Amino acid sequence: MCLIPSVRAAINIPLIAAGGIGTGRGMFAMMALGAEGVQMGSRFVCTPEASGHAAFKDAIISAAEGDTVLTLKQLTPVRLIKNRFYEEVKQAEGRCASQEELELLLGRGRAKRGMFDGQLDEGELEIGQVCGIIKDIIPAADVVKNVWEEFISTAAHPFRI
Repeated sequence: MCLIPSVRAAINIPLIAAGGIGTGRGMFAMMALGAEGVQMGSRFVCTPEASGHAAFKDAIISAAEGDTVLTLKQLTPVRLIKNRFYEEVKQAEGRCASQEELELLLGRGRAKRGMFDGQLDEGELEIGQVCGIIKDIIPAADVVKNVWEEFISTAAHPFRI
């Protein structure tokens, strides 16, 4: 809410908002704040076209608000669905593990195991906070259609919820 207007005031090039946008209302809000466009990632993970494992997609549509956490800030900040791997990261961070220890815990292929191989306990389950409102797996074309129709409806009646 404060970042987009601040960036808009500081730049004279097109501003693309990203993060936490998964609906036409969200897109409308970003544009009302000064963005010329939006980038949506998480919403498209739950489409048949996305290469993620079905178990990962099911975990996303089952997630509620608060089921993701921003973590691994020492390495590269990432938002994860809480699972056994996340609990190991949380414990390591709680004891102030070094960057090397965190890298060892993360290992190689951890994201592939979770998101593409469907190992929901041991894998890294990266997804945005917006996953709490994603409740279905629909074709990408329908995501675009639904987002656009909601955007147009919101623009016509911005104070209707």
